[in-house]
Amino acid sequence: MDTLPNTSARQWTHTALRTIEAENNRSADTHLYSIPLPEEWGVQLYLKDESRHRTGSLKHRLARSLFLFGLVNGWISEGTTIVEASSGSTAVSEAYFAQLLGLPFVAVMTRSTSHEKVSLIEQYGGSCHFVDRAEEVYAAAAAVAQRTGGHYMDQFTYAERATDWRGNNNIAESIFDQLSLEEHPVPRWIVVGAGTGGTSATIGRYLRYHRHATQLAVVDPENSAFHGAWLSGDTTHSTGMSSRIEGIGRPRMEPSFVPAVIDAMIQVPDAASVAAMEHLGRLTGLNAGPSTGTNLWGVWQLVADMVARGERGSIVTLMCDGGERYARSYGNEAWLAEKGLAPGVHAQTLESFFSTGVWPGASA
Repeated sequence: MDTLPNTSARQWTHTALRTIEAENNRSADTHLYSIPLPEEWGVQLYLKDESRHRTGSLKHRLARSLFLFGLVNGWISEGTTIVEASSGSTAVSEAYFAQLLGLPFVAVMTRSTSHEKVSLIEQYGGSCHFVDRAEEVYAAAAAVAQRTGGHYMDQFTYAERATDWRGNNNIAESIFDQLSLEEHPVPRWIVVGAGTGGTSATIGRYLRYHRHATQLAVVDPENSAFHGAWLSGDTTHSTGMSSRIEGIGRPRMEPSFVPAVIDAMIQVPDAASVAAMEHLGRLTGLNAGPSTGTNLWGVWQLVADMVARGERGSIVTLMCDGGERYARSYGNEAWLAEKGLAPGVHAQTLESFFSTGVWPGASA
């Protein structure tokens, strides 16, 4: 051999892996809430509360997987600066894991990211690099990584492959374990949004691998490219516009988005996401963020369709993060009015649906 192996570097990696695995062992699973619906509808709705993770969102799972993926691939070593392009929640979770391993962290995000998320990133020792438009985050993150000699985590490429879709305590396996004693343990639908596409890819593959009859529906906000790409089959589809619903929607197709595992897609008006978010608070007392509202707007349409068909069963969706992260934005009436996101007519749609069980505009 010309050179001896760097045993100290390998030992650091072993310690880092053990540290992340120990953090996982200390973490309880997230709650699966049963949401009350009229008994005569014959549909059970379950909401998996991913806001209960240590870093407050669904992205805690992704961040853990991305760090493990980077470590085992040899991309992350002692002293590596971790860089991510993120609209907020992934960056919060990655900042936490970087701090856990004693690594510097830089998040590249749009200036519109909520103040609360920026504060959380900084609380975990990370720093923020701002750009004006969503499509600028990719090149800016790569440039920061190159300048610092760091590693660009690139969630939009690696999210779908960093998580084991066969099981091993992924979110899909957790959902089915928690439903095992329910009246309808195999749900009719699982409904999720897409930011990277990693969650929908993991759940869609899991459903097929385990031969479940459950179908996967993905909801998408107004400016996102995913819905149009899924409809057209055009993998280069782009809108070039930023999503107004933080955490989901992208201006272009992302490598981690896997259209073929999705059974249905529903495009959701942005103000409807806000209406459904606020409605959840009135219905259950749960304070959720706007992407949860996007999920629920799709859920209610699927519930209405099941009721119209006389179909009994269950639906599962996710509470992606808590509403406290958006107190100055989506939780602020003046801000919503300024941005054209006041719930208005969409709130009336939900009132009509819950009083009749019929989705307005649906054919009889």
